Amino acid sequence: MTLPTIETRTVQVNSGDITLPVYVAMPDGDGPWGAVVVLQEIFGVNGHIRDITERIAREGYVALAPALYHRQAPGFETGYTPDDVQVGRQYKVKTNADELLRDIQATINYTKTLPQVKAGGVGCIGFCFGGHVAYLAATLADTVAIASFYGAGIPDTAFGPGPVALDRTPHITGTLHCFFGSEDASIPPEAVDQIRAALQQNHIDHQIFEYEGAAHGFFCDRRGSYNPDAAADAWEKVKQLFDAKLG
Repeated sequence: MTLPTIETRTVQVNSGDITLPVYVAMPDGDGPWGAVVVLQEIFGVNGHIRDITERIAREGYVALAPALYHRQAPGFETGYTPDDVQVGRQYKVKTNADELLRDIQATINYTKTLPQVKAGGVGCIGFCFGGHVAYLAATLADTVAIASFYGAGIPDTAFGPGPVALDRTPHITGTLHCFFGSEDASIPPEAVDQIRAALQQNHIDHQIFEYEGAAHGFFCDRRGSYNPDAAADAWEKVKQLFDAKLG
């Protein structure tokens, strides 16, 4: 099958106190297409995140990956060695939820200036650190379809001052799909149960998908924990979510 031709570029978006780099991929042509914000792992907007952004564009969306570490480390991207993990975690703990949401909203606002983007809500997908941030982003009025992959710390960790992500659950207005692996050492089963209970208690439109034998990072084909079967199934579910809400 021939993949649709896409174009890519990095743009600078005004996010209040900073100018935020955003990697953009979109199909060639006039559209209009739905928009999807892609939220990075702790490793920055690296090759894997750019690949995902381009992959979403080939499905017929304008995909945008803001550099969520820009305040802490402009231009940061890295790989997946133990040393890379330590550096990425150091930057993660310096982030602030209000700033993260501001940057995501700024990215969404930028989509509204693009003639190729159809009016209405946007999608959001995030992995690892970005999976946690996607749960936060689900509270934004503009996000209507959110895919959160193995976001650790949702029940008990806050980025900066303010409530943990789980306590923000009542403010979620879109449809949220969460993806977890049963062997994820960063996310105990009790955390998944807490997330499920909060979503149910607050009557959030959601689904939780758990993959037996899958570990943290199972979607990333550049990590040793990559699980092709789980990744393929999750990708189909993400496409179904975006097609239903953004198509």
